[in-house]
Amino acid sequence: MPLANALLAAEQLGQPEPRFPLELVFCPSCTLLQLTETISRESLFSEYPYFSSYSDTMLGHARCLVDRLAEERRLGRGSLAIEVASNDGYLLQYYRDRGIPVLGIEPAANIAKVAEEKGIQTLCRFFNEALAQELAAKGQRGSVVHAHNVLAHVDDLNGFARGLRAVLRDDGIAVVEVPYVRDMITGGEFDTIYHEHLCYFSLAALTQLFSRHRLTVRDVERLPVHGGSLRVFLARDDGGADGYRLAGVSVLLAEERAWKVEQIAPYRAFGGRVEALRRDLMELLHRVKADGKRVAAYGASAKGNTLLNYFGIGRDLVEFVADRSPVKQGRFTPGTHLPIVPPATLLDSMPDYALLLCWNLVDEIVAQQQEYLARGGQFIVPIPELKVVGA
Repeated sequence: MPLANALLAAEQLGQPEPRFPLELVFCPSCTLLQLTETISRESLFSEYPYFSSYSDTMLGHARCLVDRLAEERRLGRGSLAIEVASNDGYLLQYYRDRGIPVLGIEPAANIAKVAEEKGIQTLCRFFNEALAQELAAKGQRGSVVHAHNVLAHVDDLNGFARGLRAVLRDDGIAVVEVPYVRDMITGGEFDTIYHEHLCYFSLAALTQLFSRHRLTVRDVERLPVHGGSLRVFLARDDGGADGYRLAGVSVLLAEERAWKVEQIAPYRAFGGRVEALRRDLMELLHRVKADGKRVAAYGASAKGNTLLNYFGIGRDLVEFVADRSPVKQGRFTPGTHLPIVPPATLLDSMPDYALLLCWNLVDEIVAQQQEYLARGGQFIVPIPELKVVGA
């Protein structure tokens, strides 16, 4: 498979594209799912096309969490909010607006620059144990440390966990969000699997990882974002924090055991669901094309590029991909070479159908594209169940 976020300029279309094996393996001892191939983080993240602030859903998600934590933790001018992989400041801006000092850590130079322009102090570095120790030595330890949708990208999980502990104040809380492997498996969300995501986590895997480095999972929440995520709250375990673990952690661990998280069977069944989805979606696309209908797509996301390439959906079936991000517009999707255009093109061109590649934002996009639907356009939503959405 090509790299899911390796968007192409027009002059690159005739050049060879790097492709890498995309294989998923399972460990019954720690329940971790992971890829067999590790791509250098510099090639993946030094420049990056994903800006969180272009999603109203993610902004709302961040604002609600900050409002809650600022009140619960009584954060103020003497506090420090840190985010690892802070992107364009989409979350830290809400702490800043409350007068709470912030520090972002973001390795993508193009994105860190945007965050700085917003007034979000940002280190353009990869987070690791060495950087955490450097910050701790300067007294820059977080009252709250966020790590949202970054743990899957990390090629040294143990070093990352040690770094989180080092940069967390003794009475601080770390908030880690990851796509939840159980939702991915049961929902057939195979498009979450791409080279940037090295690992896929159950709560069982997370508790084993963090307890190894004296961090206790104090609480856990299930979230609807990204097709189903886990949010875990971590505290330093300095000899007794285990006693403060909330009941929800034990409940979810028991649910996972009942689901057979430590056995291969759920994961093998997942493969069959993915193949059934490929068959059903391809039949639908070929049928509407045979009827003389036109098809576009919406969302030049990494998820979408994974689906397009694995299913073999190219220009013979889809004319273009609309996307809200100006950073992506004017470029082409990896592997399939579909042109990426502004959302207004949906109304200008009026294809009969738009394949919704960022299906995890279906409510947001349907709300934004009411005019397209009112004119007779329809969205094909592939995951978790194939369906067509009209006005």
